[in-house]
Amino acid sequence: MNKFITKILPLLALVVLLSNCKKKAFDDYYGRPASLQPPIYQVLQSKGNFTSLLACIDKANYKSVLSAAGSWTMFAPNDSAFKVFLASRSLTSVSQLDSGTCSQIVTYSLVFNAFTKALLSNYQSNSGYVANLAFKRRTANYGGFYNDTSYTGQIVKALASNRNSAFVLGDNNNKYIPYFTDNYFTNKQLSATDYNYFYPGSTYTGFNVVDAKVVNQDIFAENGYIHEIDKVILPLPNIDKYLASNPLYSEFKKLFDKYMVQFVLNSDATSRYRLLTGLNDNVYIKTFNGALGFSPNNENYLKLQDNDGQSDGWTMFVPTNTVLLSYINTVLLENYTSLDAMPIQIIIDFLNAHMWQTTVWPTKFATTNNVQNEPAKFDPATDIIEKKILSNGIFYGTSKVQQANVFSTIYGRAYLDPKYLLMTRLLDLNYRYTITIPTLKFTMIMMSDSALKAWGYDYIIGQLAWQYIAPGTTVSASSGIALANLQRILAMSIIPTPNGELDNLTGTGIVETLSGDYIKYNANKFISAGSQDSGLTNNSGYPINVKNTKLSSNGRVYYVDNILNFSLKNLGYSITKLGSPVASQFNYFYQYLLNSAIFTPATTDILGVSPGAFYTVFIPNNAAIQSAVNAGFLPRTGNGPTYVPNFNPAALNSRDSVTRFLQYHILGKGTVVPDGKKTGSFETLFKKINGDATTVTINSTPGTMTITDAYGRVSTLILASSNNLADRAVIHLINNYLQYNPN
Repeated sequence: MNKFITKILPLLALVVLLSNCKKKAFDDYYGRPASLQPPIYQVLQSKGNFTSLLACIDKANYKSVLSAAGSWTMFAPNDSAFKVFLASRSLTSVSQLDSGTCSQIVTYSLVFNAFTKALLSNYQSNSGYVANLAFKRRTANYGGFYNDTSYTGQIVKALASNRNSAFVLGDNNNKYIPYFTDNYFTNKQLSATDYNYFYPGSTYTGFNVVDAKVVNQDIFAENGYIHEIDKVILPLPNIDKYLASNPLYSEFKKLFDKYMVQFVLNSDATSRYRLLTGLNDNVYIKTFNGALGFSPNNENYLKLQDNDGQSDGWTMFVPTNTVLLSYINTVLLENYTSLDAMPIQIIIDFLNAHMWQTTVWPTKFATTNNVQNEPAKFDPATDIIEKKILSNGIFYGTSKVQQANVFSTIYGRAYLDPKYLLMTRLLDLNYRYTITIPTLKFTMIMMSDSALKAWGYDYIIGQLAWQYIAPGTTVSASSGIALANLQRILAMSIIPTPNGELDNLTGTGIVETLSGDYIKYNANKFISAGSQDSGLTNNSGYPINVKNTKLSSNGRVYYVDNILNFSLKNLGYSITKLGSPVASQFNYFYQYLLNSAIFTPATTDILGVSPGAFYTVFIPNNAAIQSAVNAGFLPRTGNGPTYVPNFNPAALNSRDSVTRFLQYHILGKGTVVPDGKKTGSFETLFKKINGDATTVTINSTPGTMTITDAYGRVSTLILASSNNLADRAVIHLINNYLQYNPN
């Protein structure tokens, strides 16, 4: 043998030995541990009862995906589940299924990331897991390009919006699969009742996937977890698809298609489609009006966080065609000729009344609010004819319409009537959310557009400005002044009536409005301070006649032939009007006021009485004033026992006594009438020497009122001559004078 070969062989053997040692060390450190489970595909093979699923995986071309590294959760139907599934289709083998169906089964069973049953209950928030808040996971299944039909009948190649009223390229709008765990149900205070409401033929076990039971959970694999289930689950449709598939709700769908849906051409999606298919079709994104609570084709939920679809979804209650058409014709179209003729916002509000941005479980109807902040007004036992948990939410078919507060309350009387567009616009600025509360009762006096325009009010849409031109003039007030006037007039037209105080107008009465102003009624007529004295333009006054009335869920409205105006005259003017006639029972009080230091005859201003504040004036009748004169409480002349009132004393102390007397008869912080609603101690305008306020005590019952002064003396309201309306004030006649204590 060659000496070189003889020498080299031991060296080569040593090299081989050293190499084998290094490889073993490398494999020991970096190699796949012998104890590690194989990937999902191989684990399924080893179990022996997933042959049909494996055939499905092969046909869907997912073997390589599930045999490689990754992180998945698979809800795996066993062979028994496939046997039932195939029999339901009159098939005997997976080989008879097309590859598309196999792909649907496999991709919808695959959830991104690996989750045990315990982890499935947790919501993957941006800040980490939140325990027991999840009941869905995003799957590998998504819809992609499809053919849709516009309301006009045009067939378009479409993609669903993957955000509410928007589309983000690169987001496939993957579907979610729902599951139901005991941890989640306990946390949400749900029970088997909630599950079986949707799946009456299935048994709730504490771990269900759609209507399947998990019969073997947390099977570990190298690339995830397997949960064995006893049914084959096909991808659930989203709300938009299900609505389109069921002709029982076609009229509801038409409202979306005609008024809420747009197909928007998308150049990026078009380029992608042409690259993938080689076809030249344009691709349109099916988008829904952004004013809606959600887009029914959006699988992603709100997307405020990436995974928020794990913890919540949409809910839609959909009335059948028959009940919907009846409601449209009798309610929405009571005053409109067609849906096309009404403001689009009405249709938006109607649809939103049936849309919830959250999951409405069957046992939570009364406590889960829609986008209008109203609960589901349905009886789950009698009003729901169909219920479906879908890929992006819950669908309820209903035998009645959701009674939205915007339509059923007094607000709806203006909102649904084109003759009251200005009033509706004003209500939307201030009072819509007050008068649509069904538990609060109101009476509302309707202000028609024609009546408001007759008084010079309007809204100029092009300028987004309110307008007021005093009738008979060409002088236009600023938009701010016009709006302020209208807001007060509107508030005077809304009266809280918790006990139906204005259900009958055949008699007489006085009531406080939302503005704080009082108005009166008499024999089916309303009276306001402005309507009885000067209106807004002249001194003639005018009647406000009731023409009709209608009931709503939270009160009554009255249709009238004019509007309730406020007075432009001050309190002094109203006292002058009452007291200046010589024969008036208000005359003696007026005479003292006329000549007092706090009154300016030229303007009828009263010192200490400010515009915008509320007042009550108690005026003693002439006999009571005479009693005060006789008692020396007011300036006088002549000899007793009956003295002559000195209405214009020269002495300073006498003039001061008149001022104090007048001020003590004016309440400076509120308006009180004999309705039994306001009693107790009230401040007057008169201040003591030390600056403290003085008070009187009011005892009010419906139709009567007594006033007790600082010395315990009682005066009684003379009802027939009281309840005189003034600007933010009421003037009463009383049978005694009120005596103040200056100290």
